[in-house]
Amino acid sequence: MEWVDAPERARRPKRLPVVLTRAETGKILNSMGGVTGLIERLLYGSGLRLLEALTLRVKDIDFARHHILIRNAKGQKDRHTVLLASINQDLQRHMERGSDVCRRLKPWR
Repeated sequence: MEWVDAPERARRPKRLPVVLTRAETGKILNSMGGVTGLIERLLYGSGLRLLEALTLRVKDIDFARHHILIRNAKGQKDRHTVLLASINQDLQRHMERGSDVCRRLKPWR
């Protein structure tokens, strides 16, 4: 079959990634409040993935050393990341509110 040319592979189109400016990022981070805003700042500032932020435990956060231990991360491995100082107080306040709720629900403790 001399009349058939060798097949060519399809080419993928070149696309540039969409990147937000610092001002746009700041607007997004400042627009959200409450628990969702806290989770958003953990995702962005500490580099956590969504499931890692949602399954974060109190004992995995070291406020004194500004350090977060992430258990069973991607690949079932543990890893460490930083806790931003700007998130520190908000996270502590959130944890205190959660412990108050637990005390009210379980008065026998």
